[in-house]
Amino acid sequence: MACILHIETSTEACSVAVSEDGLAEFKLEDLQGPSHAVQLGVFVDEALSFVDNHGMPLDAVAVSCGPGSYTGLRIGVSMAKGICYGRNLPLIAIPTLEVMSVPVLLQQDLPDDALLCPMIDARRMEVYAAIYDRALNMKRPIAADIVDENSYLEYLETQPVYFFGNGAAKCREKITHPNAHFIEGVRPLARWMFPLAERALASKDFKDVAYFEPFYLKEFIASTPKKLL
Repeated sequence: MACILHIETSTEACSVAVSEDGLAEFKLEDLQGPSHAVQLGVFVDEALSFVDNHGMPLDAVAVSCGPGSYTGLRIGVSMAKGICYGRNLPLIAIPTLEVMSVPVLLQQDLPDDALLCPMIDARRMEVYAAIYDRALNMKRPIAADIVDENSYLEYLETQPVYFFGNGAAKCREKITHPNAHFIEGVRPLARWMFPLAERALASKDFKDVAYFEPFYLKEFIASTPKKLL
């Protein structure tokens, strides 16, 4: 049986969960943050105590790896790497935009040809987004998008696109195509990492604990040209 500790700190929410064979055994969430520096250590201590007290040997640590908040990602990844070093465990890194897509796939009745566009808020009318199909195959890589009336038209003209995340709300007035749909209340949380982490564990998709770094937004800003899509 696979037992995984999950850590998600890429946005204002701080959450930790433990899964066994893809099912939730333990979770703690603070949605009022950002309070990662205060809460994450407490959450992880409680999660590890739960695991140890129930005789559940951990198989891996999974962490949401961005894009996201520099401070949040740094704290979350540092904690994950420390646990991996201390317990000799493999490290799994899950892209934040994929984590955000999981509750949409699980909870929404989507058409077969639906595309998913998770968005993380940046500044002004800028978001960090990618586009996936329902199998989470990437149809367009992560990019820094300045959103206007013509954004994502090449996808909207052919099939329904579902926008969600903390960057989506400010795009409603700009993206008005009939194929554009907005889903509220979606945020990356540790409990949404379960299926993605299970898949990575099964395929032994592990990161080098010594050298792994998350996908910081500030680095993405510096290296990616702005696009009008």
